[in-house]
Amino acid sequence: MNLKLPFLKTDDTLPGGVTRPTWVILDLSGPYPERQPGSPVAALLNRTESLEALAARVQKLRGAGWLHGVLVRFGEFTAAPATAHAVRGILADLAAEKRVVAYLPQLTMTTLIAASGAGELVAPESAEVNLGGFGVESTFLGEFLKKRGIEFENLRVREYKAALTRFSQDHMDDHNREQLQAYLDGLEAAWASDLAAARGVSPEVAASWISADLTSAQAALAAGVITKVAYEDELVGPGSRPFEAVLDLLTPHRPAKAKVGRVAVVPLVGTIITGKSRTNPVPLPLLGGPMAGSDTVVAALRRAKEDRATKAIVLYVNSGGGSALASDLIWREVARSEKPVVVVMGEYAASGGYYVSTHAKKIVASPYTLTGSIGVVSGKPVLTEFNRRHGLNPERVGRDRALMYSAARPYTDEERDHVEKGILEVYDRFTTRVAEGRGLSKERVNELGRGRIWSGQDALDRGLVDELGDLRTGLERARELAGLPSDAPAWNVTPKNHGPLPQFAQEAAQAASVTVWPFGGERVLTWFDQDVRVR
Repeated sequence: MNLKLPFLKTDDTLPGGVTRPTWVILDLSGPYPERQPGSPVAALLNRTESLEALAARVQKLRGAGWLHGVLVRFGEFTAAPATAHAVRGILADLAAEKRVVAYLPQLTMTTLIAASGAGELVAPESAEVNLGGFGVESTFLGEFLKKRGIEFENLRVREYKAALTRFSQDHMDDHNREQLQAYLDGLEAAWASDLAAARGVSPEVAASWISADLTSAQAALAAGVITKVAYEDELVGPGSRPFEAVLDLLTPHRPAKAKVGRVAVVPLVGTIITGKSRTNPVPLPLLGGPMAGSDTVVAALRRAKEDRATKAIVLYVNSGGGSALASDLIWREVARSEKPVVVVMGEYAASGGYYVSTHAKKIVASPYTLTGSIGVVSGKPVLTEFNRRHGLNPERVGRDRALMYSAARPYTDEERDHVEKGILEVYDRFTTRVAEGRGLSKERVNELGRGRIWSGQDALDRGLVDELGDLRTGLERARELAGLPSDAPAWNVTPKNHGPLPQFAQEAAQAASVTVWPFGGERVLTWFDQDVRVR
């Protein structure tokens, strides 16, 4: 977010020597992660504006007596719908005290979620309009792999668990299509609710905009989606502002002192694995990107619990799960915490990402969060035909059971029974955790489970989460549970002796040895296919 010089609109005299109402321009672009990295060096190297920083800047704008209004200019805004909803809340708080105008060169489903927090929505006459609703597209590799001599064993509990079907099947099955459509329906309902509240219409009217075939800013204005058609130069003019105001806006936000206590924020972002957190550089769907190591997350939770000033913990989860073992180790640390733990769900908190959340005191989700996927999967690639075609000849010595996870051959019937028994045991443990943590019967959890995903709103309706909101909501609940004042500070937790420079070196060393199966020897997964990107 960039703070630009303001423009002046009238000649009114304001207190404090400011002769005219003053405006500032906020540029919103990028993905907007929730918080900056916890370590100073990593934060310095990170060039991406965070939601935390945006909220801090906006808080200062709210308290600026010299400020008349804010023009929020949307550039390459690439945030996911759940993040856009959090931006919406930040802008709505600002709009409650100042005039806020959102300038939208591109009218898309996601930018409109964020911009709906502003009081006025303006687009240029040439704005690109893309309000076609939400959709997902998955490429199934089963037939492609089979033609190249590669098959895939896919054992899952139960019918909605679709994490490995992209590799084992050549098409989307009916259960997967059903759950994805229900999730998208939930997102569109949330979108209609957000836009209806912003534009003062019914959710039914807002929902009709998706199918209204709007192709121009003028058409969007006529439908009621936006409030004005204008170019940016028609909104702003030359001007200046008090130097003291400039200094105040550029000064980093200073949180309240921690004398009465503080809230720890522990991030769990990416595929859940055993060991330490790291980044997998493999450029393949589901496998690349950040990986949340159970050792790292557990160490951060323990540090928060041992810190005397910390009175409550917020676990921020943005993960489609991963290793069943790693998920259970993190769950254990949450469950046995004497300090209240509040889970805040980001874009994803599915499968293992939901597993770790079950015993939190409160669970907060965005209406756009993808959660649930209470199920278990196991599998392996089978390269028998591939090896034959290419003259590769794996030879075995010793017990077949010791080599059952080898890709050289399929499972035998006995081995398949063995794997299925194991994943059923993990599923039983998973549903037990959910039942105990959420106060539901195991029968009810099984109805909600079976690998099925839910939107945040649907999860709330079914008792899987407690409240809709974002990280700010989670911090509020944590402070309330701990009896802290509303301005008690929050701090980002990193494990002791886990500085950034050694971690950089570790990742560089791991890059040469990484494999496309990121779970090591673990074969039982509470994992959801994270390659669901709504468009």
